Amino acid sequence: MDSFAVVPHRLADFLRPHLDDIAEEVEREVQVQVPEYARPADEAYVRTIRAGVKQALTLFVDRIAETGQDRGHVARTYQEIGRGEAGEGRGLEVLQAALRLGGRAAWRRMMTAAHELGLDSAEVAALADAAFMHLHEIMQAATEGHTEARLRSAGELQRRRKRLVDLLFGDQPASVEAVGELARAASWPMPRSVAVIAVGGECEQEGDERLLPSGVLADTTARPARLVIPDPDVPGAPRGRALTPVLRGRPAAVGPTVPLAHIADSLRWAARALTLMRRGVLPGEGVVRCADHLSTLILYADEPLVRALSHRVLAPLAGIPAPQRDRLAETLLAWLQSESSVGGTALRLHIHPQTVRYRMRQLEKLFGEGLRDSETRFELELALRSGVASGAARKQVRPAPEPVRPTVPSSPSRS
Repeated sequence: MDSFAVVPHRLADFLRPHLDDIAEEVEREVQVQVPEYARPADEAYVRTIRAGVKQALTLFVDRIAETGQDRGHVARTYQEIGRGEAGEGRGLEVLQAALRLGGRAAWRRMMTAAHELGLDSAEVAALADAAFMHLHEIMQAATEGHTEARLRSAGELQRRRKRLVDLLFGDQPASVEAVGELARAASWPMPRSVAVIAVGGECEQEGDERLLPSGVLADTTARPARLVIPDPDVPGAPRGRALTPVLRGRPAAVGPTVPLAHIADSLRWAARALTLMRRGVLPGEGVVRCADHLSTLILYADEPLVRALSHRVLAPLAGIPAPQRDRLAETLLAWLQSESSVGGTALRLHIHPQTVRYRMRQLEKLFGEGLRDSETRFELELALRSGVASGAARKQVRPAPEPVRPTVPSSPSRS
C-alpha cells in the first residue's frame, strides 16, 4: 500500500502554514552541523538554500494532500539541486550529509504535528514510511544530478587538458602566455620542470586516464602514448607505484627532467629509449629511465654516423673470420674499458689472463700504434660499444665497403 495514501490529509493542511518556520529550522540545523553550508554573510546563497529546503517540504506536503502527484517532479527538482551543488564544488558526501540532517530536523517537527493532531500508531508508521521514502528519493535524485554534473565537468576538464597536451607538443613552440592561459582553464598548475613518459603497447583511453594521479597530463591516443609528470624531482611527485595502475605492465621510458619549455626534448629521448627497448638494446620490460642510459642514447642518436665510424676504425678486423673477429672485438672493448689492464680484462670476460695476452698480441698487429693513441682509443670504444650497448653479446661490426687489409701476416685462427 502507498504510505502517502494512509497519512491523513489534515496533516498536510496543518503543516502548510508552518513551512517557512520548518525550513528555517532545517536550514539552521544544516548550517550548524555542516560547515560547508555556513555562509551567513552571503544573503543570495542563504536564500537559495532556504528555497531548496522549503521546496523539499512543499513537495512532501503536496504528496500527502495529492497522492496521485507525479513523482518525476521530485526527481527533476533534486537532480537540479545535485547539479548545482556539484557546480559549487561540494562533494557528494557533503550533500548527502546535509540531506540526512535536514530530514532529521524536519522529522522532529512532523512528530510534533502528529502528536498535536492525535494521529494513531498506524498513521504515524505510515508517516514515517512516507517521510523516509521521500528522503530516499530526494537523495537518489540529488546523487544522480551531482554525479552527472561531475562527469560532465570531468569530461570538459579532460578535453581542456587534451588541448593543453596538444599545445605543449605542437610543431611550433607555444608562448608562455598561451600555455599559461590554457593551463589555468584546465586546472593544471604550471610546473617549473617536467618529464615525459613514453608508453608502449595499447592504451585504453578512458580507463587508463581515470587512473592517473592528479596533475599528470596524458595523451593515450598518440603513438607512443605519453604522460607528462610535473616537477618529477620534487618530493611527492607521481612515480613508481602511483603510475603502476595506468602502465599495466607495458614497457615505458621516462625522459630526462627538463624545463617546461623544453618538453619536446624529454619526449624525443623517451620515445627513442622506447624504440631501443623494443630492439633489445635497452631492457625490454618495465620502466627504463633515460637518465640511467644517457651514453647509450647518445651513441644511438645518429646510427648511420656511428656505422660510418665503425667501418673506418674497425676496418683492420674486416678480414678476420666472423667467430674470431667477434672474440677479438669483445676483448678489445673489455681491454679499453679496463684501462689496458690484462687482469681487469680477464675478469670482465671470465677468461685466463694468458688468453687476453694472446688476443692482444693479435690486436696490436692489426691496429699498431693506434692502440696507444687517445683519440683512436676513444673512437674504438665508441664503435665497439655501439655493438654491445645492450649488455648482450651481440655485435654490429660490419665489413667496410672497401676493406682495408692488414699489412702484417695473418694471425693464427685459434684463441
